[in-house]
Amino acid sequence: MLDNKEIFDMLDRLNIDYKCIGHEDVHTMEDLVPIEKELGAPFFRNLFLCNRQKTQFYVMLIMGDKPFRTSEVSKLLGVARLSFGPEDRLEEMLGVHAGAVNPLSLIFDRDREITLVADREILTLPRVCMHPGSNGQSLVMDTADLFEKVLPHMGRSPVWIDVKGE
Repeated sequence: MLDNKEIFDMLDRLNIDYKCIGHEDVHTMEDLVPIEKELGAPFFRNLFLCNRQKTQFYVMLIMGDKPFRTSEVSKLLGVARLSFGPEDRLEEMLGVHAGAVNPLSLIFDRDREITLVADREILTLPRVCMHPGSNGQSLVMDTADLFEKVLPHMGRSPVWIDVKGE
Protein backbone atom coordinates (compact mmCIF):
# COMPACT_ATOMS: atom_id res chain seq x y z
CA MET A 1 0.00 0.00 0.00
CA LEU A 2 1.21 3.50 -0.81
CA ASP A 3 1.49 6.15 1.88
CA ASN A 4 -1.31 8.68 1.55
CA LYS A 5 0.96 11.46 2.86
CA GLU A 6 1.52 12.47 -0.77
CA ILE A 7 -2.24 13.04 -1.11
CA PHE A 8 -2.38 15.30 1.96
CA ASP A 9 0.76 17.17 0.89
CA MET A 10 -0.86 17.87 -2.49
CA LEU A 11 -4.09 19.12 -0.87
CA ASP A 12 -2.10 21.38 1.44
CA ARG A 13 0.05 22.76 -1.42
CA LEU A 14 -3.13 23.58 -3.33
CA ASN A 15 -4.63 25.28 -0.23
CA ILE A 16 -7.65 22.99 -0.36
CA ASP A 17 -9.98 23.42 2.60
CA TYR A 18 -10.66 19.88 3.80
CA LYS A 19 -11.35 18.05 7.02
CA CYS A 20 -10.13 14.50 7.61
CA ILE A 21 -11.17 12.13 10.38
CA GLY A 22 -10.02 8.66 11.36
CA HIS A 23 -12.49 5.89 12.17
CA GLU A 24 -12.95 2.12 12.15
CA ASP A 25 -12.53 0.60 8.69
CA VAL A 26 -15.78 0.81 6.76
CA HIS A 27 -16.95 -1.67 4.13
CA THR A 28 -20.49 -0.71 3.05
CA MET A 29 -22.40 2.43 2.15
CA GLU A 30 -24.44 1.86 5.33
CA ASP A 31 -21.22 2.07 7.39
CA LEU A 32 -20.73 5.57 5.99
CA VAL A 33 -23.98 7.09 7.29
CA PRO A 34 -22.60 8.28 10.67
CA ILE A 35 -19.47 9.62 8.96
CA GLU A 36 -21.58 11.55 6.45
CA LYS A 37 -23.48 13.08 9.38
CA GLU A 38 -20.26 14.03 11.16
CA LEU A 39 -18.66 15.54 8.05
CA GLY A 40 -21.89 17.07 6.72
CA ALA A 41 -21.66 15.71 3.18
CA PRO A 42 -22.36 12.51 1.25
CA PHE A 43 -19.94 9.95 -0.15
CA PHE A 44 -20.04 8.94 -3.78
CA ARG A 45 -19.09 5.38 -4.70
CA ASN A 46 -15.74 4.77 -6.36
CA LEU A 47 -15.48 1.74 -8.64
CA PHE A 48 -12.39 0.22 -10.23
CA LEU A 49 -13.42 -1.18 -13.62
CA CYS A 50 -11.80 -2.71 -16.67
CA ASN A 51 -12.70 -3.96 -20.11
CA ARG A 52 -12.98 -7.68 -20.90
CA GLN A 53 -9.35 -7.91 -22.04
CA LYS A 54 -8.08 -6.10 -18.91
CA THR A 55 -6.26 -3.58 -21.10
CA GLN A 56 -8.32 -0.49 -20.24
CA PHE A 57 -8.90 0.58 -16.64
CA TYR A 58 -11.31 3.09 -15.12
CA VAL A 59 -12.03 4.70 -11.78
CA MET A 60 -15.71 5.58 -11.82
CA LEU A 61 -17.39 8.01 -9.44
CA ILE A 62 -21.12 7.43 -9.06
CA MET A 63 -23.74 8.76 -6.66
CA GLY A 64 -23.86 6.55 -3.58
CA ASP A 65 -27.53 5.69 -3.86
CA LYS A 66 -27.57 5.06 -7.61
CA PRO A 67 -27.48 1.48 -8.92
CA PHE A 68 -24.47 0.63 -11.06
CA ARG A 69 -25.38 -1.26 -14.23
CA THR A 70 -22.38 -2.47 -16.20
CA SER A 71 -24.38 -2.64 -19.43
CA GLU A 72 -25.48 1.01 -19.11
CA VAL A 73 -22.01 2.34 -18.31
CA SER A 74 -20.36 0.16 -20.98
CA LYS A 75 -22.75 1.62 -23.55
CA LEU A 76 -22.19 5.22 -22.36
CA LEU A 77 -18.42 4.76 -22.63
CA GLY A 78 -18.52 2.75 -25.86
CA VAL A 79 -16.60 -0.09 -24.20
CA ALA A 80 -17.51 -3.74 -24.66
CA ARG A 81 -18.47 -5.36 -21.39
CA LEU A 82 -17.01 -3.59 -18.37
CA SER A 83 -16.39 -5.54 -15.19
CA PHE A 84 -14.77 -4.91 -11.84
CA GLY A 85 -11.03 -4.71 -12.15
CA PRO A 86 -8.81 -7.30 -10.46
CA GLU A 87 -7.73 -6.32 -6.95
CA ASP A 88 -4.06 -7.08 -7.62
CA ARG A 89 -4.09 -4.53 -10.49
CA LEU A 90 -5.85 -1.99 -8.25
CA GLU A 91 -3.15 -2.35 -5.63
CA GLU A 92 -0.41 -2.24 -8.26
CA MET A 93 -1.80 0.82 -10.06
CA LEU A 94 -3.18 2.93 -7.19
CA GLY A 95 -1.75 1.41 -4.04
CA VAL A 96 -5.18 0.83 -2.50
CA HIS A 97 -7.40 -2.15 -1.87
CA ALA A 98 -11.05 -2.61 -2.80
CA GLY A 99 -13.10 -0.40 -0.49
CA ALA A 100 -10.55 2.41 -0.54
CA VAL A 101 -10.70 3.36 -4.24
CA ASN A 102 -10.87 7.14 -4.61
CA PRO A 103 -10.04 9.82 -7.18
CA LEU A 104 -7.22 11.25 -5.02
CA SER A 105 -5.21 8.04 -5.41
CA LEU A 106 -4.94 8.76 -9.13
CA ILE A 107 -1.89 10.76 -8.07
CA PHE A 108 -0.11 7.38 -7.94
CA ASP A 109 -1.12 6.44 -11.52
CA ARG A 110 2.02 8.06 -12.90
CA ASP A 111 1.68 6.42 -16.33
CA ARG A 112 -1.93 7.60 -16.74
CA GLU A 113 -3.20 4.07 -17.36
CA ILE A 114 -6.54 4.74 -15.67
CA THR A 115 -9.37 6.81 -17.13
CA LEU A 116 -11.47 8.80 -14.65
CA VAL A 117 -15.20 8.54 -15.30
CA ALA A 118 -17.76 10.53 -13.30
CA ASP A 119 -21.52 10.63 -13.03
CA ARG A 120 -22.47 14.23 -13.82
CA GLU A 121 -24.98 14.25 -10.94
CA ILE A 122 -22.05 14.49 -8.48
CA LEU A 123 -21.68 18.12 -9.56
CA THR A 124 -25.00 18.88 -7.84
CA LEU A 125 -23.39 18.20 -4.44
CA PRO A 126 -21.78 21.23 -2.75
CA ARG A 127 -19.35 19.06 -0.75
CA VAL A 128 -18.28 15.43 -1.02
CA CYS A 129 -16.65 12.84 1.22
CA MET A 130 -14.13 10.20 0.18
CA HIS A 131 -11.45 7.97 1.65
CA PRO A 132 -7.93 9.31 1.05
CA GLY A 133 -6.46 5.90 0.25
CA SER A 134 -7.62 4.11 3.39
CA ASN A 135 -11.12 3.09 4.40
CA GLY A 136 -10.14 3.93 8.00
CA GLN A 137 -10.09 7.65 7.15
CA SER A 138 -12.56 9.98 5.47
CA LEU A 139 -12.23 13.51 4.27
CA VAL A 140 -14.64 16.15 3.08
CA MET A 141 -13.97 18.96 0.60
CA ASP A 142 -15.89 21.23 -1.72
CA THR A 143 -16.95 19.45 -4.89
CA ALA A 144 -15.67 22.41 -6.94
CA ASP A 145 -12.22 22.08 -5.34
CA LEU A 146 -12.06 18.41 -6.31
CA PHE A 147 -13.06 18.94 -9.95
CA GLU A 148 -11.66 22.44 -10.58
CA LYS A 149 -8.38 22.37 -8.61
CA VAL A 150 -7.27 18.93 -7.41
CA LEU A 151 -7.98 16.80 -10.46
CA PRO A 152 -6.65 19.39 -12.96
CA HIS A 153 -3.49 19.67 -10.82
CA MET A 154 -3.06 15.90 -11.28
CA GLY A 155 -3.64 16.29 -15.02
CA ARG A 156 -7.01 14.56 -14.78
CA SER A 157 -10.24 15.52 -16.45
CA PRO A 158 -13.16 13.15 -15.99
CA VAL A 159 -15.16 11.62 -18.79
CA TRP A 160 -18.61 12.85 -17.73
CA ILE A 161 -21.56 10.51 -18.17
CA ASP A 162 -25.20 10.70 -17.17
CA VAL A 163 -25.94 7.50 -15.29
CA LYS A 164 -29.62 6.67 -14.94
CA GLY A 165 -29.06 3.49 -12.92
CA GLU A 166 -32.19 1.86 -14.29
